[in-house]
Amino acid sequence: MYNIVFTMFLTVVFCTAIALMLLSAVAFIQDKRFYSSAPKEAQAVIEKRPEELFPGARAIGWVLFTLSLLIASGVMVFSIWDGVRNNFTFLQFFLRFVFITTVYKLCDMILIDYFLLLKFGFFQYYYPEAKEVMKGRKYGFNIKSQLCKLLVIFPAISALLAWICSAL
Repeated sequence: MYNIVFTMFLTVVFCTAIALMLLSAVAFIQDKRFYSSAPKEAQAVIEKRPEELFPGARAIGWVLFTLSLLIASGVMVFSIWDGVRNNFTFLQFFLRFVFITTVYKLCDMILIDYFLLLKFGFFQYYYPEAKEVMKGRKYGFNIKSQLCKLLVIFPAISALLAWICSAL
């Protein structure tokens, strides 16, 4: 039971870290290089922001971005460390990794892409020039790529990591 609860906790922390990363990149850092996963037509209309949202916004953004990277990395380290400590089998490691990545990808597709970006216009608030490009989108961004990650890439990476970790 502990392993399931701990995995769920790690998953929530991981998803929160990724959301914090998005917030810091879009709202504070405002660097076009972070939007490579946005639709090409949106990338084409986004204008470079020469001025900060407010004095110190980029510094705050970089601190939050770095913190989110550390937290996301920490989730992986703790999930491996805990599994090794508890003598996880390949299957236990695989289920933990695939659960974390699946919930993350579903959160990304449903909560971030669909609700936050399309329904609530979070990205468009900071980049109003992208409103027209985003208008009329119903399912988020790069659905084929998202589904490929969800159904193929993340399970394959989870299996590889599980194989490596179970050999430790």
